[in-house]
Amino acid sequence: MSAEIEVVHRFLGRLQEMDAAGAVDLCADDVIYQNVPLPAARGRKAVRRQLRAMTRLGTGFEVEMVNIAANGPVVLTERVDVLRRKNFSMEFWVCGTFEVRDGKIVLWRDYFDWPTFLASGVRGAGRAAMGAVARRRAAR
Repeated sequence: MSAEIEVVHRFLGRLQEMDAAGAVDLCADDVIYQNVPLPAARGRKAVRRQLRAMTRLGTGFEVEMVNIAANGPVVLTERVDVLRRKNFSMEFWVCGTFEVRDGKIVLWRDYFDWPTFLASGVRGAGRAAMGAVARRRAAR
């Protein structure tokens, strides 16, 4: 495994641990993070702010790595991400591009299909609602 792939694995692992500060420690000062087509977060402070929001709002994050490959400093990931908040969860396919220089991530750009992402959110909300109804019935 290349050193660049190892950095990406550690970064995503820290996010799975909900450790935003630890993930940002693996980023360069001038890191750029973008969920395409949303505006990019530029610099560690902006990326830290976004990742902290994710860890404050969510109760869990998982990554199922489908494929990962490196070409020098560029690491491409194909993965399924799972976002959780209490009884709600959604999973969606993501393709990510990371650029790693001197052991630090300088670019993280994720691409995903917005309609699929939104549909996953609706399914997750439906499952959470059905679970709440089932729990209320069981409590009677």
